[in-house]
Amino acid sequence: MNETIRELLTRIGGLPVAVTELEDGADLYAAGLSSFASVQLMLGLEEAFDIEFPDSLLNRKSFASIAAIEQTVSHILKAREAA
Repeated sequence: MNETIRELLTRIGGLPVAVTELEDGADLYAAGLSSFASVQLMLGLEEAFDIEFPDSLLNRKSFASIAAIEQTVSHILKAREAA
């Protein structure tokens, strides 16, 4: 999952730094992630993991770092399995 998130960030994120240089907990917004890019990233994640982000998780915190994205996607996948 981490690798897929990093690939999407590299392709869609438009970050001025190499994604490979970012720690999992690094603040993506401080690294240059824009609001527009975060929406594009969300769409890419939905396609890659065959999920849909609920409105309750459409916030800056969910996309703050690679670790946060991984946690959010895992939460959505677990909720889908439980349903």
